[in-house]
Amino acid sequence: MRKLHPLSIAVRSISRSVNVGLLFFIAGVFASPGGAGGTLVSVGGMVLLGIVVAVVYEVAYYERFRYELTGDTFDVASGVLARRDREVPLRRIQNVDVRQPVLSRLFGLAAVHIETAGGGQTEVSLQYVDEEEARRLRRQLRRGARAEGDEDDESVASETDDPSDEDEEELLFEIQPRELAILSVFTIDPGASLLGGIALSFLSGFDPTTLIPADLVDGLPGAEGGLVALAWLVVLFLLAAWVVSAVLTFNRYYGFRLTRVGDELYYERGLVQRYSGTIPLEKVQTLTITERVPFRWFGYGALAVETAGYAPGQGSRGTESAIPLAGYDRVVGLARSIEPFGEVDLEAPPKRARERYGVRYLLVVGALVGAGYLLATATALERWYLPAALVVLVPVAAHLKWRNRGHQLGDRYVFTRTGFWNRTTKVVPYYRVQAVVHTQSIFQRRRRLASVTADTASSASLLGRAATAYDVDAERGLEMQLEIEERLQERLRARKRERTVGQWFQHDLSSDEPTGDDSV
Repeated sequence: MRKLHPLSIAVRSISRSVNVGLLFFIAGVFASPGGAGGTLVSVGGMVLLGIVVAVVYEVAYYERFRYELTGDTFDVASGVLARRDREVPLRRIQNVDVRQPVLSRLFGLAAVHIETAGGGQTEVSLQYVDEEEARRLRRQLRRGARAEGDEDDESVASETDDPSDEDEEELLFEIQPRELAILSVFTIDPGASLLGGIALSFLSGFDPTTLIPADLVDGLPGAEGGLVALAWLVVLFLLAAWVVSAVLTFNRYYGFRLTRVGDELYYERGLVQRYSGTIPLEKVQTLTITERVPFRWFGYGALAVETAGYAPGQGSRGTESAIPLAGYDRVVGLARSIEPFGEVDLEAPPKRARERYGVRYLLVVGALVGAGYLLATATALERWYLPAALVVLVPVAAHLKWRNRGHQLGDRYVFTRTGFWNRTTKVVPYYRVQAVVHTQSIFQRRRRLASVTADTASSASLLGRAATAYDVDAERGLEMQLEIEERLQERLRARKRERTVGQWFQHDLSSDEPTGDDSV
């Protein structure tokens, strides 16, 4: 069995020493003589003890950690205080990620994270092995997973250990500096708001009033001055969130490249922390083409691949970026190389759906006006009726929402589209459909509308991101449900016939091969 790289002791010890040292520092402050505070010697001694404990633990962890790749399993033995032995069947391995934080990159090391089908988190983590060993494990584990245990131990082992048996790597996409700059500037990261707020708090010394210029509110009445000050703080907060978001996005997608090796896609990305991993094509459930505003105005789009066995977020992904940003034609071309679909000609919802959207937006405007009126009764706010001006935008918003929705039932795929600001087009092969759901809300029933969802094994469906044809005619929705179910069965039968013919063909070829006993 193999061991981790010896330098992993140093990398793990540094990381753990920070956490354990801080804990022992706090303990030293409270436990030292004097009550109100500790002496330098006693607190320093506690911190040193914590660092020693962390180093000893990591040395023991290294000595007791072993792993081995067999013909049909990946075996791991670990544990310092309690021993744990695991055998992960290769056929259950869903993905193998390789990550390189800053510290490990300095030592030439990488962490290997192995995820299995149906698991909600990483099954096995190797922290750390050298970069060459990480690439070897990723290649061999994925090959073993594709073999699905059909070969015996010796044949699988010899196949995966043969470096000459590698498939040729084909570069599919590499992000360009201009694309990375546009992506960074116009992407809003969800975590940027929190980090932006923290940055502003430190800049202001935890007193937001110090960020308000005095001449900005001088001469204004109290109420109006307060509103101007609040607006100024909101602008600063948004600016800080935008800057942080741009930095995070640049760091995340720096050096992004996508390659294809056999029936798998390999991606690499990251500046401070380098990520690399696989997207097995046989696990692809849905393709999602995204066109966000303002990227769409400049002809850019993105492609995400939803795979089975993940939960959204990492610890487990529901989607993985195949192209974070590129020209729309380029995005569609790569999508077709994964799933060979033809031209997309979507059918729009009935026009009465547009009326429904208009009523919905009118209710939103009414709610804003009502909220302004209630605020005016409790404060000195006078122009509470200003949100009513949004009424002129209601027809435009309703039309845009209606125009950017559609669906199509092709020969082999279901297509759905929705969204104006973040327009997404989903491509779902019929054979990947797990269930077809026909739903009607109270408001939809009043206008004889319904929504039809083609659900897949992708866990993105659990968060309401499944391929859904919104607000179709109710009767047409029932027809779509039956049609999708029928085509699902047709495609399953067709794929079964294709696999059967392929197996017969391979059997005939193997039976025709000459043996050592043949004579001329």
